[in-house]
This record gives sequence, structure tokens and C-alpha cells, in this order.
Amino acid sequence: MRTRQVMVALILVASGAGLGWTIARWTPVPDVAPDGSAPSERKVLYWYDPMVPTQKFDKPGKSPFMDMQLQPRYADEAGGDAPGVTVSAEAVQSLGVRTAKVEQRQLSSHVEAVGTVQLNEREVSVVQARSSGFVEKVYARAPGDVIASGAPLVDLLLPDWVAAQREYLSVRALGDAALADAARQRLTLLGMAEDVIAAVERSGQVQARHTVVVPQGGLIAELMVRQGMTVSAGMSLARLNGLSTVWFDVAVPEAQAGSVRVGQTAELRLAAFGAEILKARVVSVLPEANPDTRTLKVRLELPNPRQRLKAGMSGQASLLGASRMQMVVPSEAVIRTGKRALVYVVDAPGRFRPVEVQVEREIDDWLVLRSGLDVGQEVVASAQFLIDSEASMRGVTPAAAAVLPEAPGASSAAQHQGPVEVYSARGSITEIGDQQLMLSHEPIAALRWPAMTMGFKLDKPTLAAGLKTGQLVQFGFSKRDGDYVIVSIQRVAVGTAASGGKP
Repeated sequence: MRTRQVMVALILVASGAGLGWTIARWTPVPDVAPDGSAPSERKVLYWYDPMVPTQKFDKPGKSPFMDMQLQPRYADEAGGDAPGVTVSAEAVQSLGVRTAKVEQRQLSSHVEAVGTVQLNEREVSVVQARSSGFVEKVYARAPGDVIASGAPLVDLLLPDWVAAQREYLSVRALGDAALADAARQRLTLLGMAEDVIAAVERSGQVQARHTVVVPQGGLIAELMVRQGMTVSAGMSLARLNGLSTVWFDVAVPEAQAGSVRVGQTAELRLAAFGAEILKARVVSVLPEANPDTRTLKVRLELPNPRQRLKAGMSGQASLLGASRMQMVVPSEAVIRTGKRALVYVVDAPGRFRPVEVQVEREIDDWLVLRSGLDVGQEVVASAQFLIDSEASMRGVTPAAAAVLPEAPGASSAAQHQGPVEVYSARGSITEIGDQQLMLSHEPIAALRWPAMTMGFKLDKPTLAAGLKTGQLVQFGFSKRDGDYVIVSIQRVAVGTAASGGKP
């Protein structure tokens, strides 16, 4: 009897447990938040592959690019879908992030360019024979000699002058004023100078020999007359170039040529005269650009009173512009690529937003902005290259890209191109060419490269605008058709930590 009671009790317990499990299985239990309240469901913005973050999908599943599940991006995550990137305070400190304000500054634009001294082609004179004759004497002259104005060049025997002078003296002796004036006019038409005619009238003697003198002092560029020659009327005997003023021709980069004006003042520093500053002015901007170097030739003119300036001397010119208030940011704050210029605006501590700006020109260590920012905004002035890499990885900013195969299930509004391999490195500019830069860079661990000096092609020639040899730069590059091509570059301050690998 007791055994039956025990068995019934066990059956009842088992039945109660089964009923309880069934009720719990089919009755939903509300989730409880840590604070005791029922939390709201998290909103998913899209799904993405962490290895290809720029590609977005509208439903979960397996990545078509990698053997892994797609990850959700929630609306309540830091930044959500806003165009920005969040960096922790520890990362900001370790990266050495510095910021600067967008300012209004009184700046005078000036262009730095190198050039050489040239002879002033506007001071060229040509000495010619005014009548046919024979060369009796050539004075000791040679091309390259510098002679004074009025210096003798050559003695000529001119038979045509002899006949005309005798005719004039005969008519003059007859006392017929009209005939005498006509004969005198003939002497002038034969090319006789007034002092030669006066000597004939004064002496009553024929002046058979004529000494040709130079009309201006300067350099004998060409000497075409020699002893014993026969000359004809209009034949060139010599070509001279004056030295009272000289030209200084400089090659101005195409990007800076818009700020150069005729009449603009300039300061020259020539290697021959050390720190001495010479004053000059722009007399012309030649109308044709050099297709190889993409530069315009600008011609300066300056006085040469003691003839110290010699053709071929080299130096540097500063073309000075007018001073005015301009909106500027430090040059190192701007990331310049072939298609755009970016700065990172500080929206909040550790929160950075990329903004595209229009750059007008560079003055000293400042970039003049045409649009994109407002005065007083705070921008990142160092380590922004690493922030830009992080933003690119998150799909915040477009990067250099190659087309990926279209993935099934990807949202039609977000069919992006996948990123190519872009590497970041630091180096010093050793040479600037037309389509490439020669850089001495640090080791690049991502490619297992040691420190070395090598040439990189430029994605756009404008990437080299404003750069100089010896500058320290942070640059991004990728491999394209067997060449390493720089896609972005910026100057960095000395002492900033380097990245040395993939961005």
C-alpha cells in the first residue's frame, strides 16, 4: 500500500514538471534590462563584411567576399551612420593628435621660383654698312668684348661717297643754292651722317674713308666683318647687346601662375652675391606654358649699373603680392590627393568629421581656403593621415578603389567599389620630377621593405604642388600596373610618430 502511494506521488511530480516545461516553452518571458526595465529592440542599419567595410547589405547572411558571416551595424553605435569617425582618448594621445583653428590672417601672397640672368633682348642694336665699299681696317674687337658707346669698329673706303662729295663741292662752288641743296640731300640719302657732311663743307676736301662707330655700349654678340672684305649697302657688320638692364627669367608652377601680374615687385637672391637682396619687377608673363614641366616663364627686369650681373647667373626670386585678410589653415592640416583636398573637423572630443575644402594657394606654412570651412572651426593638424585611414576602413570617406564583383543581396543603393591595397609611409623628398617624386623612406613592414631611396609615380601632377626637396612627408601609395603610385601626400611636422605600413 505504501509503495503504491510513493509511485503515485512520483508520477504526479513528473507530470507537474512536464506541464511546467510545456508552459515555459510556449509562453514568452520578457527580457529584463539591467536596471529592471524592458529594453527596446536595437535597430539595425545594415549588415557589412568587416574585411570590406564599404560594401553594405540589407539582410544578414554569409559574405560573398570572405568566408565569414556578415556583421550588423546598429543605429545606437558610436556615430551610427553619420559621416565621421570616433577615436578613443587613449588613441588620440598615443597618436599625438594636434588641432588648430581656422583663422583670418593678413598675408601677402608671394611665389618662390628659381631662374637665371639673361641679356635684355630689348637693348639689341645692329651696325650696318650704309654704302658699298671696302674694309681697310678692323679695330681689335672680338665677340664677347664689352665696348663703350661711340667706340670705333671698322674703317671703310666708300667709292660712292667720294663721287657724291665731289659733285656736291663742284655745285656748291657754282653758287647755285638750289642745286647745292639738291646735291647735299643726295649725300644724306647715301647714308652720310651730318658730321661727315659738315667736315666736307668745312674742309672743302673729299672724305673717302669713314670710321664706323657703335651706337651704344654693351656686349659684342656677333662680329661679321673682317680685314679685306668687300661690303655692300645694308650689310650687317656687328650685333651688340646693351648691359644697362638685364632680365631674370623664372619658371613658375602652373598652379601658382594665376597670382603673378605684370608690374609686380620681386626680390632676388643670387648665388654670386650671398645674402644681398636685389630689387626687380615683372615685365612680362610669357603666353606659353612648358608642356614637360608644366611651368610658365615669367620675365623680371632689373638695373645693372656696374655690370655685375652676368648672363647665366642663377638665383631665387620671391614675387611679392598685395597683402590682404585671408582664411587659412596650417598646410599640414590638409590631405591633398589628385581629386580633392580634405581636412578633419573636430566635432567633439575624439569625434572627427571629414570636410572637403577648396584650396586657393599656399603662402609660407599656410594654405589659403576658398570654401569649405568657417573661421573658428577646429581642425586636426597632425596624425590626420591615420584618422583618414581609419575613416576609409569604415567607409566614411571614399578611397582609391577598384571595382569588386557585384555581390548578390547587396542593397541597390549602396553598390560601392572595393578598396585597393593602399600603404602609408613617411619619407623625405630628395627630388621632384614632372610625373614622379624621389623619396628616401623609412622601412615599410607591410611590404617587408627596408629603408631606401626610390622613385614613386604621381597619380596627379598637382600632388607635388607646393612641395620642396628636403621636406618630410607622409604619403599613401598603391601598386598599379607594376608601378608604385602616390595617391595622397602631405607635409608632416618633425617629431610626429610614423605609421610605416598599411593605413
